[in-house]
Amino acid sequence: MKVLFIGGTGIISSAVSKLAVEKGIELYLFNRGQRSDFVPEGAKVIKGDIKDKSPLKGKTFDVVVDWLAFVPKDIETDIELFKGNVGQYVFISSASAYQKPPKHWLITESTPLENPYWQYSRDKIACEDRLMAEYKNTGFPVTIVRPSLTYGITMIPAAINSWQKPWTIVDRMRKGKKVIIHGDGTAIWTITHNTDFAKGFVGLLGNQKALGQAFHITSDEALTWNRIYQEIADAAAVELKPVYVTSDFIARFDPEMTGTLLGDKSHSCVFDNSKIKSLVPDFAATVPFAQGIKRSIEWFEAGPKRCVVDDDYNNFMDRLILACEKS
Repeated sequence: MKVLFIGGTGIISSAVSKLAVEKGIELYLFNRGQRSDFVPEGAKVIKGDIKDKSPLKGKTFDVVVDWLAFVPKDIETDIELFKGNVGQYVFISSASAYQKPPKHWLITESTPLENPYWQYSRDKIACEDRLMAEYKNTGFPVTIVRPSLTYGITMIPAAINSWQKPWTIVDRMRKGKKVIIHGDGTAIWTITHNTDFAKGFVGLLGNQKALGQAFHITSDEALTWNRIYQEIADAAAVELKPVYVTSDFIARFDPEMTGTLLGDKSHSCVFDNSKIKSLVPDFAATVPFAQGIKRSIEWFEAGPKRCVVDDDYNNFMDRLILACEKS
């Protein structure tokens, strides 16, 4: 099977790329080649920028996965490029597209798509709508996948942390500083290890029963945010010193946090994975968060240059804590 990943070296996609090659898939990665450490041996790299996909014009693949499509304009480009040249097109959407706040605690693929808090999620919904319309009108062979919070060794998946320099929160903990937990920490959340996600995802590639369908792929483990932060602290071998700040307060302090909190992580999210398991029967998430976060801590500690601290984000957290304590 000849498969193209647009991207393929990110937090989620790198694990999928590795497993795809291990499964014997002829894998091509289209990206700028800047994360060569995450290109699995055996994959072929087509160097290019996602802003100019012309090097892909006229090429045919059994499957194309666009890991870097975020807005409808990206989808229009892909439809034009791959219509008639691909057996399956996989769009990476987001579980944040599901209804917020949810009306039912258990999320299935039929849960409505509606997020008034986050433009990112609304853009993903618009992309899904465009692709499903194309599937119905012309048979464009789309499959939609909605990851929730998925992490790997390069990520410390705290709700409030530096995305670019994730070691920041561990550094805070080890220096005895307070860390912010949104709300009262009792919302239930699902965090999925990228190697588990990869098992379900690779099982969809080339699967004709997946055409015209949407799937989320997550762990079955559900933890409170209190437990998540405690397990990060345990893996770092430090005492957790939490400060609880309401999501509304955080969003007022920094409006850019509105989407990721009010539009996502402030709500309990538990997923029913029956649909992916029905199509990929051997899919099972086997990496509990306590184990996965230990792997992340060990990876950072194995390369001291990876343990970079985001001073700006540290200052942001200090200012937010101070503002909360004064309120």
